[in-house]
Amino acid sequence: MIRTFLAMLLALSLGAVVPAEARTQSHSPKSHSVAAPKASKAVLGVKRDANGKIARSSSAKNAFKKQQPCPANGNSKGACPGFVIDHIKPLKRGGADAPSNMQWQTKEAAKTKDKVE
Repeated sequence: MIRTFLAMLLALSLGAVVPAEARTQSHSPKSHSVAAPKASKAVLGVKRDANGKIARSSSAKNAFKKQQPCPANGNSKGACPGFVIDHIKPLKRGGADAPSNMQWQTKEAAKTKDKVE
């Protein structure tokens, strides 16, 4: 029973699909199902600030603004109305906090993308 459970747990962590009958095998009078472990929002190895948010490099953000001025007003410094700097590959998914992984994105598009990420 433990061996089966460990095999299923390993398969689930690797993204494999475990058939329903394997998840609900009964080894006692009560039937137990094994649920997939919930993914943690805190990724190991990602630097966080005092509030638990992923720490960002202000120098990388400033370098990006110099390379790609604000699409709304053309400024390389300060605010960019209606736009945010977005990481193409999210930091929580291992993306680099570097100008090469940044893009300007409208605030509306950012809200939509954040729902999916």
